[in-house]
Amino acid sequence: MSKKILIIVSNAYVIGPNNRRTGNFLPEVAHPYAEFDRAKYQIDFASLTGDTPFLDALNLADDPDNLAFLVGKGWASMQKAKKLSDVDVSQYDAIFMPGGLAPMVDMPEHPLLKKVVKETYERGAVVGAVCHGPVSLLNVKLSNDTLLLAGKNISSFTNDEEENYAKADVPFELETALTKQGALFHKTAPWQAFSIADGNLVTGQNPASAKGVAEKMIALLESA
Repeated sequence: MSKKILIIVSNAYVIGPNNRRTGNFLPEVAHPYAEFDRAKYQIDFASLTGDTPFLDALNLADDPDNLAFLVGKGWASMQKAKKLSDVDVSQYDAIFMPGGLAPMVDMPEHPLLKKVVKETYERGAVVGAVCHGPVSLLNVKLSNDTLLLAGKNISSFTNDEEENYAKADVPFELETALTKQGALFHKTAPWQAFSIADGNLVTGQNPASAKGVAEKMIALLESA
């Protein structure tokens, strides 16, 4: 049986006091999509509200996997993303949350998303996120009343990277927030590829890390 992946995306398109335009960061969706597609997995999209999600970084469309996503079935499928509350997430082998600034708007506290992450993690399915996507892991409480992040090896967009990117726009710095909830934070130099797996939890630092997150997720799925 082909593995089933659910990519859960943000619906936000503006962030911060200056209404900076944003969305889901193209390569953080397109590069994992390409890896999952090459692995012959079924890939579906869900968004938090069911409205058409937004893409950021369309200026990177000359990258082959980004272009293939935009002109192929990837973006067409993402535009038809189901509302998360209408999806039976228990049918999926993995969930993946891409970044972009958008998740910082609607994913830190979203109750259903927290429930979905908790239940997916606890049944041993793979949970993946990259860049600002690990904001989806914040405030997830497990059945034993501990925070999901406590004691977990995690990466995300770093404070150093945010300093020169969107510090004035984000509601908080993600690295700091993850660490406050007990995450053991790992990183490399700004904008360099870095991803890490801790059990069935896979996270990556920045756009360059999206491919590596997908590869680690596939390795876990293939070993299951």
